[in-house]
Order: sequence, then C-alpha cells, then structure tokens
Amino acid sequence: MSEIAGELARVREAFDKPTLRLLDRKWAPFVLAVFKSSFSRDRRSVQADLLHTQVDAYLADLRSVGSDVPGRNGRALCVQWMNDQWLYRETGEGDEEHYSLTSHALEALLLVDSLSRDRALISESRLTTIVDTVRHRATQANPDRDKRIRRLDQEIAERTSERDRLAAGGEIAAVSNEQMFEGYANLIDLINQLPSDFKRVEESVAAMHRQIVNDFRGEERPISEVLDEYLSKTDALMSSTPEGRAFEGAFTLLRNDELLLELKTDLETILLHPFALSLTKNDRIGFMGTVRLIRKGIDDVLTQRNGLTTTLREHIVNHDVVKDRELERLLREINKELATWMQSAGPRSTVTAELMPGTLDVEHLRERFYDPGAHLPPPALVDVSEDAPPPPSLDDMRKQGGPLLGELRDAIVTAFSTGDAASVGDAFNDLDPNLRRPVEILGMLQIATQIDAVSRAVTLERFETVRPDGSSRSFDVPRIILNEDETAALSALNYGSDNDD
Repeated sequence: MSEIAGELARVREAFDKPTLRLLDRKWAPFVLAVFKSSFSRDRRSVQADLLHTQVDAYLADLRSVGSDVPGRNGRALCVQWMNDQWLYRETGEGDEEHYSLTSHALEALLLVDSLSRDRALISESRLTTIVDTVRHRATQANPDRDKRIRRLDQEIAERTSERDRLAAGGEIAAVSNEQMFEGYANLIDLINQLPSDFKRVEESVAAMHRQIVNDFRGEERPISEVLDEYLSKTDALMSSTPEGRAFEGAFTLLRNDELLLELKTDLETILLHPFALSLTKNDRIGFMGTVRLIRKGIDDVLTQRNGLTTTLREHIVNHDVVKDRELERLLREINKELATWMQSAGPRSTVTAELMPGTLDVEHLRERFYDPGAHLPPPALVDVSEDAPPPPSLDDMRKQGGPLLGELRDAIVTAFSTGDAASVGDAFNDLDPNLRRPVEILGMLQIATQIDAVSRAVTLERFETVRPDGSSRSFDVPRIILNEDETAALSALNYGSDNDD
C-alpha cells in the first residue's frame, strides 16, 4: 500500500468515528447548540422526558425566528442522537431514565469551543509548559546516572540562587495581566479536556462490563473455568485498556488530598491577581470548580467500576448450578429417547407434546358480596370559615421566610468597606434586628461560600440573633474575615444580582 493510500485509510477511519460524524452532518450546528444549552459542567445528566421537552421548545423557538431546523420532534431526535453515540441513556434512582453526553459529543463541543475562541493559545505559557514537561520526562527517561545528577544539581543551583536573591531583599518581578491571561487561557484549555477524558474511561469500563457479562452468559465450559476467567479479568480490569491504564496512573496522583488542597489554594491565588477582574462571574466559578470537577470525574469512574464488579458478583451468586444440572440431565434423557424413537420413526413422523398444562374446569368462586354500607358517601364537612384566624400580613410572612440575601450583601460590603467590622460576625451583630434572624446566618454563609471564604475559617465566633417574636438566641459560627479582593467580588456579585432583577 502506498503512503497516500495509507493516509487516506486512516483519515476515513477517523471520519467514521462519532465525533467527526457529528461535525460532518447537516444539522451539526443545531445538535451542538442543543447539547451546549442543555448540558454543562455542573449538569451532566438530564431526565429523559425533560430533555425531550427542552428540544421541542428549542425547535419551536428557532422556527419562530425563521431558522431551518429538523422536522422531527424532541423524542425522535434524542433517540437518533443516542443511536449515533452522541447521547447515552441510563436508568438512575427511582427507575428514571437520564441522558448524558458521550465522550464523542464532549470532544466535538470542545473542538467547537476551541475554534470559536478569539484568542490563540500559541503563547509563552503554552511553550513554557511544553518545555518544562519535555525536560522533566527527559530527566526520567535518561538512564545515565551522571547526566541526571548534573541536571538535578543545575536545577538546585538555580532555585537556590533565586531563593538567596529573594531572601536578601531582591525585587520580585511583577507578572503582567497579559502574561497571566495567557497562562489562564492555557489552563482553561487543559481543564476543559478533563470531562471528555473521564467520560472515555467510563465508556471503556462500561464496554468491558457488557463484554464480560456476555462472555459469562454464553459460556459452555465448567463453572470453575468461568469463575477463574472472571477473577483474572477483574484483576486486570483497568490495565487491559489504554483508557484504564491512563486513569490508573492519574488516579495515583489525584487521590492525594494534600495535592488537591494545594491545587485549590493555587487557583485562589491566581484569581487574586488583578487580571482576574476582567473575568466574568461564570469564568471565576468554573475556574474554582476545577477540584470539584476532578473529584466528580474520579467518583464517576469508580462508581462505574464498582457497578461492574457488583453486577458480575450478583450474577455469579444467583447462578443456580443445581437447576443447570437438572436441565442437563433432562436434556440428556430426551436425547436418549429421541435416538430410540428415530430407529423406527419415518422421516415425517411427529410427536404430539403438551407444552403447557391444561386449565382446571372450575367456576369462579365469589369471595366477597356487595355491601351497601361500604358505598355510602362521606359526611358533609362542617363550615368553620367564621372561626378562621385573620390572614397574616406581608411583613409577618417576610419575617417567617428565608434569608434576605440582597440586604445582607449590602450590609456586609458596607461594613468591610468602611472598616467598621473586624469579621463577618462583628458586622452581623451590628445589623438591625430584622436582619439578625437565625435564618440570616444561613444566608450569610451562602454569601460567603459564593466567594469561597468559608473554607479557611478555623475559629468560631458568637452570633447574636433576634427571632421574629423578639426573643434572642446565640450561635457559634465559623469566623470569617474578608479581604479587599473578596469584598470587591462580593460587591460585584450583588451588583450582578441587581442587574438580573
């Protein structure tokens, strides 16, 4: 085969994969727009009937503005996308069916997102990452002990020199907003690839699940051989596929809680740089959710792997060997009788066999008789509307309702901006009684969680609350202190919520 023929074969094989088949279809923009609108990093699955309804609504909206859309309804389109391996349907809790995106659909969305970015990722940050990775792997791959020692000595000397310079009061070079944004774009590009990577591992384990179950059910060998093969497959479950081997290597690193905690701290440090002020609220939340994304991906893969082991174990435990032996003995006796009968039977001889036993000729016996007393209507309800208490006022209902988030944010931002509060609890205790209900503590914690200010609280402080009836109650709550950047971020969140209103 010539070189061009081999390349053509490889390209055709790539175009036969679901990812490029999705991008090559007429309705590819519509399909990807639906996927992007219905699924997100925090919403990985959608209830089946709800997705059907959402797709119908998207179709109606696009038709109303004159856009060309497919002629099928939402349910038919979802079934077609599932057959094209872009959607995966599974049964969750409560026997409800849910749709989730396959790794092929996630890869297509990632490719479209990368092409739609206004900023190119060929930057100093990307090249630095490549150079550092190559240097690290080259050090690991080099078997020459002396060369490895020289390279390590060089790195130690460089870092020691830099440390001594800083310890002596040397100037710290400030990183420009442009450089930080380039590095941020590089990180986002790598982080956005994680969901499809984890999904490929899940699909690999699910495919192995189906294959092992089919092999087990179709076995004609003794049960001992089947069990031995099952145990050997489960021992090499994650090492028999490329995706599983890659996940096992990454899992050893990702299960280090101290490493993930340092990663979260580093992400917070990056967002404290002035360049982060140009990021949107969703960009900040998505960037800070990287650790949660990693943990969720690991949990999904481990759940899929545990499901495989549980299913096979239940199948083996419920496999009735005694019944199999009885059936085998019965079939052997039938074959023996059939061989005897064939010695005298002609080529068109038949045997009448009753597959199902006949029904008993017994009339239905009535067990219950009609009772007029069982069909009497219930007595009429007594009219007690005159004894009903007066309806509560709007102010009374607000006092019994949830936290007043907008007023709380305004009060906390004002207290920290003017320097009148040493902590959130100090600001809370100086608020008006109507903002010091016990439920307002939950609202305050929710506000602090939005800027991730609760995780570093290590001590407690006293919150003095006032109930709607005027009584007081004290609570010990984590002590939270906001810096200037967090106060600015909280003020920006409040400003954004006002615009949404």
